[in-house]
Amino acid sequence: MPAYNPPMARIVVPEAEALLEQPISVLDKGFVRLVDYMGGDSRIVAAARVSYGAGTKTAREDCALIEYLLRNGHTSPFEQVVLTFHCKLPIFVARQWIRHRTANVNEYSGRYSLLPLVYYKPEAEQFQAQTASNRQGRGGEPLTALHADAVERWEDLRRQSSAHYEWLVGHDVARELARIDLPLSVYTQWYWKIDLHNLLHFLRLRVDPHSQYEIRAFARVMAGMLARVAPLSFEAWVDYALAGKPFSRGELAALRQLVAVSDGGLDARAGRLDRAALEGCGLMPREVDELLEKLAPPRPLEDFTLDPASARPAEEFARRMEEAVPRVDRR
Repeated sequence: MPAYNPPMARIVVPEAEALLEQPISVLDKGFVRLVDYMGGDSRIVAAARVSYGAGTKTAREDCALIEYLLRNGHTSPFEQVVLTFHCKLPIFVARQWIRHRTANVNEYSGRYSLLPLVYYKPEAEQFQAQTASNRQGRGGEPLTALHADAVERWEDLRRQSSAHYEWLVGHDVARELARIDLPLSVYTQWYWKIDLHNLLHFLRLRVDPHSQYEIRAFARVMAGMLARVAPLSFEAWVDYALAGKPFSRGELAALRQLVAVSDGGLDARAGRLDRAALEGCGLMPREVDELLEKLAPPRPLEDFTLDPASARPAEEFARRMEEAVPRVDRR
């Protein structure tokens, strides 16, 4: 019978501990707070090796193993690591965010409690026209001349919505009915618990420049928090998911017309593939655009580094939310 090995103690990552319970501001009135984490890089390699204890391998070997797991899609060891975030975010961001159905969520209840009337206001540089390249985003230069008028219209609508909400709850109308015409710009809060495998998928989609600016702002902060909890996994994610790109069969067919494998190296073939030749490899026009974007000079990598000193007191956010609750009923 094999010898009994006692279980490892709870993994503590000092860099992550420094961020616990420290809200980092996002957008104009939101925040992300790392509430708790379970495990780290060492938990991933222990689960992958199905071993107990620590220090049996070098840091370089641990890094190589994590990179191998991520590169080859061996995701279950990453599911051993769990992070819990407390987020204050606009409702329209929450409704987009909740489409990631691989987390456990507890959201502030507008049926049980009065909603703090705190609204999101986009900055002038983010006030842009509908982009011509797709149907769901903004793009181009900011509509600076319209921003002040838009803010005035938003504020007028919010004053009316707030007054109606306060009137309804003041007359003891059920809160679940009183809230129904509040704008999507109202801030909500939730606790969001997710394992590392699904968090990496969320971050890959939501820190991407094509993602909506507001949810991207939250994802960037969460990526910085992850970099403190599991730095080796974070760096592997940057290399293989964020900065790296997969290729389809058609894309590989096109690249093989330009590059050949020979004697353990790569040989460049002569010639050029125009759009017609690329489409001849089985690529649709949009796929051609995506291939060209993949192979274009890379954008500078974003710096996700977080400074714990930039955190603001949790009491400050709590006080502001409390002040925004309608005064008709504070029970």
